[in-house]
Amino acid sequence: MVTRLVLAVSVVLAACEWCVGADETTTRWLDSYGSGMSAAKQSGRMLLVYFYDDKQDESQDQLARKLTTNKELLPLIEQYVLVRVPLGADARIGGKDTKLIEHASFAELERRPGLAVIDCTDPKSEHFGHVVSVYPLSLPGALTTKHLTSLLTLPTGSLTQRTLILAVRIHPEGPSSTDGVFLATLAKESESHSRHQARINLQGHHNWESRFHRISARLPGGHSAQEVCAESWPRMGLIAAALDCVQSWRQSAGHWSAVRGRHAYFGYDMKRGSNGVWYATGIFSTR
Repeated sequence: MVTRLVLAVSVVLAACEWCVGADETTTRWLDSYGSGMSAAKQSGRMLLVYFYDDKQDESQDQLARKLTTNKELLPLIEQYVLVRVPLGADARIGGKDTKLIEHASFAELERRPGLAVIDCTDPKSEHFGHVVSVYPLSLPGALTTKHLTSLLTLPTGSLTQRTLILAVRIHPEGPSSTDGVFLATLAKESESHSRHQARINLQGHHNWESRFHRISARLPGGHSAQEVCAESWPRMGLIAAALDCVQSWRQSAGHWSAVRGRHAYFGYDMKRGSNGVWYATGIFSTR
């Protein structure tokens, strides 16, 4: 279950800003998590939290430098409030002192360096105040412009939805199923079916005939629904499981045809069963 992050958390850090170089045009990184959260809420932007290795020399921090100087990424990163905190940063949450990286909201980073995105765009949204993306630096190709662009341009959604979409987008073959509109109807249906598979610990297109007609009737422009399902190996983390499910689709000609195809509308989600297996669902519109 995704845990809502306590918005009032205060991190014991110097209230200063860090830049990658005085002689370069850069976007600034805040070093205060609390200040970053306040700024994101006030401006209605996403909060991008970068947990970095405490022992890393700032001048060697390729990720921080790239995000704030790369000409392709700059227009995207301007839509975010940036916070850079060490893995050992202390926080006071619920009246108790702890390390921020150890908060349940960041569990999928597994206490390692990486990025986390918190949605602060709309107080009325179900995603407001929640971590909606995690991006470990151990991810193959994590520092590439392509992967970072994929992360920064994800549609509004939950952590599990956005993680599976990211896994599709960064696949080496560049499948096109996420190029269309992330439709709320298909997002909900993908979430519902992933949850159903997880509840019964069994992958499959269960009740697809009835679901097909219900979903198709709700699609615009006379589109029909198409579905793919997959499951991960047991006890995998969220990121690894998402990549594994996409690779599973790659092994099936029929599933991959749908995943790599271009669709006007799409929905993706994944949920973990009591057996430790993640169950993924993708639903698309077809003519």
